[in-house]
Amino acid sequence: MLSLSHISFSYGLVQILDDVSIEVPKAKVVCVMGRNGVGKTTLMRNIVGLEKASKGSVTLDGRDISKVPARRRAQSGLALVPQGRMIFPRLTVKENLEVGLSARTDGRRTIPEEIYELFPVLKEMGARQGGNLSGGQQQQLAIGRALVGEPRVLLLDEPTEGIQPNIIQAIGQVLRRLVKEKEMTVVLVEQYVDFIKEFGDHFYIMNRGRVVANGDTPQLSEAIVRQHLSV
Repeated sequence: MLSLSHISFSYGLVQILDDVSIEVPKAKVVCVMGRNGVGKTTLMRNIVGLEKASKGSVTLDGRDISKVPARRRAQSGLALVPQGRMIFPRLTVKENLEVGLSARTDGRRTIPEEIYELFPVLKEMGARQGGNLSGGQQQQLAIGRALVGEPRVLLLDEPTEGIQPNIIQAIGQVLRRLVKEKEMTVVLVEQYVDFIKEFGDHFYIMNRGRVVANGDTPQLSEAIVRQHLSV
């Protein structure tokens, strides 16, 4: 579904991504792991077109989208839930969700009911300002906003960060439901190893802008965690 081939990216003279290649199969949860500052968020921004790689290509469902601008990538089926959620605090929950409608290509201007089925709290708090929600509720809102556009590939940057355990479990279950029922493909930047082992299918570990290990999640051993993820 999604393929990254030999992606390199620099901020000035600082090399952030160095020859990164990742394969993301359809209807799987692929997890990108690594310590802070290894290039995970920059990789996600390159995938959705917010940054432009100096080398390499991004292919979506067999089509090279490397030169396609971010807005058109969203309309092609990519959706990013950014680190820190980035909801609009002064807009209501409903208005935040409506922002996601701009990614649709069918002209629909109403929020799909299935968003409220996945996250009932968003319907209950539809008139509340986004900034008045808890961290876990804001994360559900950010994911719901991304799903409003009906993406084929959902990218999430550290969705469990600062979230209470029951919401973490709820988010994981929603991701598995999306994969199973809608054959959605998920790319997940995450450092919570237990979450990855429970809900992920494949993993890639990055260090200093490069992929240093990968495999199916049952292969994510304590030795690999100690070598590449322990601080």
